[in-house]
Amino acid sequence: MAKGTKLTSHLTQFIERQRLFFVATAASEGRVNLSPKGMETLRVLGPNRILWMNLTGSGNETAAHVTENPRMTLMFCAFEGDPLILRVYGQAKVLHPHDPQWEEAAALFPAMAGQRNLFDLAIDLVQTSCGTGVPVMPIARERGPEDLLPYYADLGPKGVEAYWQRKNRLSLDGKETGTCPS
Repeated sequence: MAKGTKLTSHLTQFIERQRLFFVATAASEGRVNLSPKGMETLRVLGPNRILWMNLTGSGNETAAHVTENPRMTLMFCAFEGDPLILRVYGQAKVLHPHDPQWEEAAALFPAMAGQRNLFDLAIDLVQTSCGTGVPVMPIARERGPEDLLPYYADLGPKGVEAYWQRKNRLSLDGKETGTCPS
C-alpha cells in the first residue's frame, strides 16, 4: 500500500482510463452512502483537485452528506489491465444548477440531461493498494447514453425539477440536499 497527498501523473492517467468509480460519503449520523458513477462525469483539475458531475437519480445522499459533512472518498478499481485500487480522500463542496459558480464548472462537461450536482473535491490523501482481488471484467456498454439520459431529456427541465422535488429534496435520513432551492 502506498500513500501520498496528491495525484501523480501516473495516477491521473489511471483515473482518466476508468469508466467506473465509486463515491462514499457520510453525515455525522445516519447511513453511509456508497454509489457507483460512470459516463463522462469526472475531471482531474490538478494533483489535489477533482470535479465530478452528478446526474439525476433515485436518491441524492451525496449532496445531503456533503452539505453537512464535507468528507468524501472516491475509489477507482482496475477491472482491466494491471491490478490497482486507488482511493482519493478529501473535503468536497457541492454546487447546484441554481448556484452562481455552476455555469463555469458545468462547462467542463458535455451537456447531459439531468445534470443535478457538481462536487469539487480538495484532495488531502491518496492511497493505492494492489487490487489483485478485483476480477477482470471488460465493459460491455455504457447504459447512461441509451437509458438514463433519454429519460431525463424526455422529462424536460420542468419535469426534472418536479422529479427532484419528489425524489431528491431529502436524503434517506431526512436531510436537505440543497438540490431544490427554497
